[in-house]
Amino acid sequence: VNARKHPLGIPPPSEKDWSKEDEENFFLLDPDGKRDVLPQPFRMINKLVMQVFESAMEIIERREMLQEAQKRKVQPKKCFPTAEFQVTERANCLAVSGKYVFVGLSVGLAAFNTCDVKDVRAWDAAKTEICAIHASDLGNECHVLLAVDEMGLAWLFCFHKESFLLVKILNEVEDISQRSTCVEVVLSHGGDYAGILLQGNTKAWLEIYQLPKDSWLTEMEENAGAAEGLACSEKMSSCSSEVGTFLLQELPVSAIQADVELDLPVLLLTVRPPKPITGTSFKGPLDALKGVDDGSMLGLGYNHLIKDSQWELQEAIFCSTYQEYLEAEGVIKEEIPRHATFHFLLPSRILVGPEMKVQPDIPVGIGVHWVGNHNFCLYLLNHSLNKKADSDLKPDVVWPCAAPIACSAVSSCSRYLALAGEDATITIWDKHLGYPLSVTAILEERFIRSIHFL
Repeated sequence: VNARKHPLGIPPPSEKDWSKEDEENFFLLDPDGKRDVLPQPFRMINKLVMQVFESAMEIIERREMLQEAQKRKVQPKKCFPTAEFQVTERANCLAVSGKYVFVGLSVGLAAFNTCDVKDVRAWDAAKTEICAIHASDLGNECHVLLAVDEMGLAWLFCFHKESFLLVKILNEVEDISQRSTCVEVVLSHGGDYAGILLQGNTKAWLEIYQLPKDSWLTEMEENAGAAEGLACSEKMSSCSSEVGTFLLQELPVSAIQADVELDLPVLLLTVRPPKPITGTSFKGPLDALKGVDDGSMLGLGYNHLIKDSQWELQEAIFCSTYQEYLEAEGVIKEEIPRHATFHFLLPSRILVGPEMKVQPDIPVGIGVHWVGNHNFCLYLLNHSLNKKADSDLKPDVVWPCAAPIACSAVSSCSRYLALAGEDATITIWDKHLGYPLSVTAILEERFIRSIHFL
């Protein structure tokens, strides 16, 4: 039997097994190197944990940078409504003219008085949905409204002393198969002119109307008593909250013209898109000379006329030369434009002659550019009414651009015109002088969808 004589104790430390080299260079060693001595599962766990910590720190630093940047920005001022109008139908659009706010509803129109926020007027005689609306103040508590419904009909109203008066449906026809759709309407400042863009089955055109606002104002004054007795509107205001919430009730409100008959607008111009380039139908120079309006022509050589056969031959040569590229990308045929942007323009040197008498606040012309076209065309509004309005009208002034025009804008003073091309270039024109002031190219050739003057 082996029995211990002394109790078991902890042995004292010994330094005989220490390495002298490690003792001298321990401060040069990487402390992270100790992880390598861990077995494989622990090393993987350690690596994953460190990646989580590093990702968390990056997220924290990014959020702190965003918070600092947000503090440097000017905080927008929060505005709360002082009054609220509620309608039972869906509101699609609105327009402001004078002290009235006109709202296009899913069934008819509504007018709100912003001064006393009490009176409400409505029109729903046709039970149609209004999709777009424009309004202009004519003065003497009279306003002109141009609205477009869901069927593409352009409704012209006169709003006088809180009453809707239907003047005319501009594109209404007896044969519904011949009806054209209105896609855009524009009212000039002051309500002197109105323009509507119409689209048919295969073509599109622009119609410009002159509004007889002077006769309207005279007729309204003479028939003030009759206008007040119209059943075209009914007061419907009911205060439902302390901030002023007004509900438009579902009451039968209709526009009745009664004995008040306003003069109809006059069609001034019908502007059609430019036709694609084609060959001439003349057989020779003499036939071309007879067809020229002023009886003059530059040159008499036969090579000055391009015939249809020559265009066809040129197209055939082009297609045969680049057939492989055309098959790869597809051939895009030139189509007649079906959409246009137009503006009413005030008097300037380009549009006004030395002997023309004009007023500075009444438009004297329109500027039009069609989708995919390089030219900005200007037309005068003082064309003789004896000419046929639906005949092909040539522009009075043409401003060409290097690329197709994507969008345009006119300054509030109507002096400056901005044209944005599809090649991401913006050209500022001075209409008074008739030449471009600047040309700016947007980097990276981005497509410009809209442009505005501030």
